[in-house]
Amino acid sequence: MTLQLYHTPLSPACRKIRLMLLEKELDFILHDEAVWERRRAFFAINPAGDVPVLINDELTVCGSYAIAEYLEEQFPEVQFFGSSIAEKAEVRRITDWFDSKFEREVAQNILFEKVFKRLHGYGEPTSEAIRAGKRNLKFHLDYIAYLLQDRNWLAGDYLTLADITAAAHLSCLDYLGDVLWESHELVKDWYALIKSRPSFRTILNDRVSGFRPPEHYTNPDF
Repeated sequence: MTLQLYHTPLSPACRKIRLMLLEKELDFILHDEAVWERRRAFFAINPAGDVPVLINDELTVCGSYAIAEYLEEQFPEVQFFGSSIAEKAEVRRITDWFDSKFEREVAQNILFEKVFKRLHGYGEPTSEAIRAGKRNLKFHLDYIAYLLQDRNWLAGDYLTLADITAAAHLSCLDYLGDVLWESHELVKDWYALIKSRPSFRTILNDRVSGFRPPEHYTNPDF
């Protein structure tokens, strides 16, 4: 059995799956895929032309949530979806919050505008969209802080896919220096716990040509 993951650096969806694979201590081969090049060979693997894509021998799984569900069922020794029905529902709710609401309101306005718009050849970033993304980001940081007031982790008492997903998204924005950690100390402490985990080391080594992360980016103590 050989796991292969097609990914794009600085993609929150791809980082989520990489973190999950690393937390489960699974060996895998990582393939960089520049989706904006629209390789015909990659479309043969995933007709949607999107990453992440996980290949396990003859099985191909596309999309971050489908891959996360597959990894949880196929490799159940380490669990990230919770144990009870209520816990699983909360993990899925928060995961969807970041992959849908946060992606739409923040990532598309900041990460896409600053990085992927250029890579796709769609022109210059729109300053109005970036400002909107930064305003929305504050709201989402406030919500994370709200969750952490009575919880050790976002969905409960231990690390779950909810934390992995949120951290994947925030780490990409932190690469651009757009997270004002000093105004959200509770969120900063939570992120520092995840950031210091061994699984995060390879993630933080990602670099995108033309963009240099701030000095604190790889420092687990900020």
